[in-house]
Amino acid sequence: MEPGPVEYQQFEGLPDGKVLADLLRLHELVFGDGQADRLLREARNRHRLLTLVALAGQQVVGYKIGYERKPGHFYSWMGAVAPGFRRRGIASELMRRQHAWCREQGYGTIRTATKNKWRDMLILNLRHGFDVIGVYVDERGEPKLILEKRLRP
Repeated sequence: MEPGPVEYQQFEGLPDGKVLADLLRLHELVFGDGQADRLLREARNRHRLLTLVALAGQQVVGYKIGYERKPGHFYSWMGAVAPGFRRRGIASELMRRQHAWCREQGYGTIRTATKNKWRDMLILNLRHGFDVIGVYVDERGEPKLILEKRLRP
């Protein structure tokens, strides 16, 4: 798909219809088969879920999903940008919009986790003010970096 102008939409909860179907297709493309079902299953149990999507025409080319971890603390959970749309600032814009929403909602802290193999995501988080606060080993035996950012009004 040729890169074109990108528009952004925000949903409290998950979107539905074509937007959700496109988001799940992108999720599978980036993270692998079977991961869309897992995302849907886990999203149903999240409190104050926020979904941001980037659209080129009617096609989802990026998304960012997060939820309330505990009062005052937000967890930036999942996100991806379609390969043909990377390096255009889409992930940064999704992050800026998520953080602005979090400030408006009164959250003081955002946390996320990423793997070293997702270097672009790690660098993006560091550029947007996150600090590495810890490391743990996930269910697949892979190390994950825990990052956190304090939001200032």
